[in-house]
Amino acid sequence: MKIKVPTLGIALILLATAFSCSRPKKEKEIKHKEYPNIVLMMGDDHGWDEVGYNNHPFVETPVLDEMAASGLRFDRFYSGHPTCSPTRGSFLTGRHPNRYGTFTPGWSIRPEEITIAHLLKEAGYATAHFGKWHVGPVKKESPTSPGAMGFDEWLSHDNFFEMNPVLSRNGETPQKIEGEGSEIIIEETIKFIQKSKEQERPFMAVVWFGSPHEPYSGLPEDLALYENLPDSLANKKVRLTSNETGEQVNRPLRDVLQERYAEITAMDRSIGKLRTFLKENNLKENTLVFYCGDNGTPADAGRTGMTIRAQKASIYEGGVRVPGVIEWPAVIKNPASTSAISVTSDLLPTLAEITGQSLPDRPLDGISLVPFFNDSKKQRTQPLCFWQFQPGKVFDHSSQPYIDPKLQEGTTPLVKMAAGKFTRDFKNYKYNKISENDFTGERSIIKDHYKLVVKELSTGSQESELYDIMKDPGEEKNLAGEYPDIVKEMQVELRKWQESVLNSLTGADYK
Repeated sequence: MKIKVPTLGIALILLATAFSCSRPKKEKEIKHKEYPNIVLMMGDDHGWDEVGYNNHPFVETPVLDEMAASGLRFDRFYSGHPTCSPTRGSFLTGRHPNRYGTFTPGWSIRPEEITIAHLLKEAGYATAHFGKWHVGPVKKESPTSPGAMGFDEWLSHDNFFEMNPVLSRNGETPQKIEGEGSEIIIEETIKFIQKSKEQERPFMAVVWFGSPHEPYSGLPEDLALYENLPDSLANKKVRLTSNETGEQVNRPLRDVLQERYAEITAMDRSIGKLRTFLKENNLKENTLVFYCGDNGTPADAGRTGMTIRAQKASIYEGGVRVPGVIEWPAVIKNPASTSAISVTSDLLPTLAEITGQSLPDRPLDGISLVPFFNDSKKQRTQPLCFWQFQPGKVFDHSSQPYIDPKLQEGTTPLVKMAAGKFTRDFKNYKYNKISENDFTGERSIIKDHYKLVVKELSTGSQESELYDIMKDPGEEKNLAGEYPDIVKEMQVELRKWQESVLNSLTGADYK
């Protein structure tokens, strides 16, 4: 391996690269203060095209642009799923969310999952979560709260949040905090970092913004940046939540985008505030700072950037391709970009290698990104799979809850009303037996430069599409008829992966 990490030592890195899923945990071989600090950030509904460095025609993201220009930019970074809760599960566990029943938003993680916070606590890190959680309730009695999943402290929301958010600190009664949402959670992150520094402990902060998820709102100075969007955008109306009533309304796209882009710019500015703090406190050099989105651009954003196929909730590129950038000056010394496939599931294996921790003894879907830090031309050899499991075909009112429903009730209110209330509840069900009917649902596999998409047709049959995703990122030319052997080979690999996922869903990984 070419990577050189001065604070860890060559011997540790060589050991780290040799880890496998079956190895037991080894004793810590270096002192806590030698580990890098880690900040992992994620935007909510922030698609690949909505950053300045990807040539968006309107949105301004000077801080993310600077990160992309000074660090390692992943041009083919993917969310683990085309919707938010499942992607957040993959971010935490290194595993596809179907393995533990986080199928769609509102489905929780399972208490037995091992997260990045568990691993880094073992290494002596102070760990904290700030912002959107959405893989279970944040209240302290929840078995899937941030605290239960390895975080020492948290100021978090069950779902998304806007201006003046209502957040729960360490699982206590939620309290309203006045201010812009992104700025609030970055200020909390800075306080946590200051405390960790005083305690001479390495820190990991997971910062999940509520922006730019609808309903949108912005500060006057941010709204002013986008007051001259083209008149043509006013001719189209989109459906989204009203900030006044919490109900669905139709509004001109131009007005909606002015507010959405204002949220993105405010989030970007808050990231800049964090980076400035790290620099002024001599922490920047050995702090790994990461940012990505949790799924593609939603329909209410009426894509105005680069055209990639489809949007949030789709397994086409527009649903799963998101911004992805890493800064770590001590290691990533030269700006670079990579076309290598990478995904939110890669975070846990990456952090395990960096900190010398053994991987969980269970199937993982991510790989370590460390080899890409000094070799941006390197490509991923392990296939990457997506699957929109269909829980409605598998579970019903008679299914046995995996967690007591009372413990799955959320407490943090949000603007959007659903099921007659302004809070969100979660669910997860026991799955005991694999059935052939359970393999359905849209799915895809990316390997080398090919992407296979398997779709369910209204007739009950399936259709396969094949794209050369490097030459055809818009997924316009279906090559399935030209390369039937490649289609068949990828179908076999995808099916084998699905079998592994369903085996995990039965709980076999926890035995």
